[in-house]
Amino acid sequence: MGQAEVVGPLDQAVGYALKRAATALRTAMEAVLRPLDLTVPQYSCLEVLSQQPGLSNAELARAVFVTRQSMNLVLRGLQDRGLVSRPATAAHGRALPTELTDAGRTQLQAASAAVRSVEKRMLAPFSATRQNQLLRDLAACAEALGPEPLPS
Repeated sequence: MGQAEVVGPLDQAVGYALKRAATALRTAMEAVLRPLDLTVPQYSCLEVLSQQPGLSNAELARAVFVTRQSMNLVLRGLQDRGLVSRPATAAHGRALPTELTDAGRTQLQAASAAVRSVEKRMLAPFSATRQNQLLRDLAACAEALGPEPLPS
């Protein structure tokens, strides 16, 4: 009978290190977004919409890594606050394209600056070259596991 592979010490497990970094990043993002009355999914939604306006609920959910049901709640909250707009009815099909309002763009500017400060703090130990390498390495890890493509 062969010996089964085990994860080994957690401080040497890449998956554990990634989860630890992701959790630390999310916690820091939550802290800087809280004064702006935004959650991480709400911020992510605004950021995606600024770069890809007109996405449907399903496309946004995929891009923000939440379920369609969760995205409905995120969008409803953002719409109630006047940060995004959606038509009452679909022009064709069932998809309701979402766009940022002027208030949403203003809120996003503040949120982006706050999140960027977190990212800068996280990446401070790395040179620009190492930051670029880290980005490539993380993308390679995701691609190796068969990621879902982002909506185009």
